[in-house]
Amino acid sequence: MPTVLRDGPYVFLFFSSDRGEPPHVHVKRDRHVAKFWLLPVEACNNHGFANHELHNVERIVLTNLATLLEAWYDYFGA
Repeated sequence: MPTVLRDGPYVFLFFSSDRGEPPHVHVKRDRHVAKFWLLPVEACNNHGFANHELHNVERIVLTNLATLLEAWYDYFGA
């Protein structure tokens, strides 16, 4: 479960079992977890984040999209 980014209280990570899925990232804060597709950026699962906070997390994903995609392809292969 590699952590690829930390921003404030948010941890952005992949799960090893994510291989074979389109590029995405999981975001955790406390007991809240969300999943964002990266191409295009879109929240696909949300467990616990309020809508306004999910929008803030989406902005972080967009700001760091190149880094997240590079980490995805480095970890899982192109």
